[in-house]
Amino acid sequence: MAKKATYGSMKRFGSRYGKRLRDRYGAIEAEQRKKHKCPYCNYVKVKRVAIGIWSCNKCGAKFTSKAYTVAKPPTIKAEVKEE
Repeated sequence: MAKKATYGSMKRFGSRYGKRLRDRYGAIEAEQRKKHKCPYCNYVKVKRVAIGIWSCNKCGAKFTSKAYTVAKPPTIKAEVKEE
């Protein structure tokens, strides 16, 4: 028996726009609507207010970041040169 597909919020598009585009849009939408980790208090309480504006419900911090997700801090790799 085949696995039943769950479409979530993409049901509103019906059969329009093609499956690939609907799946991509659904992934982006799910990412932006989930709760993210706050860079200030490290709690998973950050929600999107508007495009690029995020707000933490725990510490009250309001900050800017990427449009659909909170930017992850860059990984700093220490390069050790042995001579």
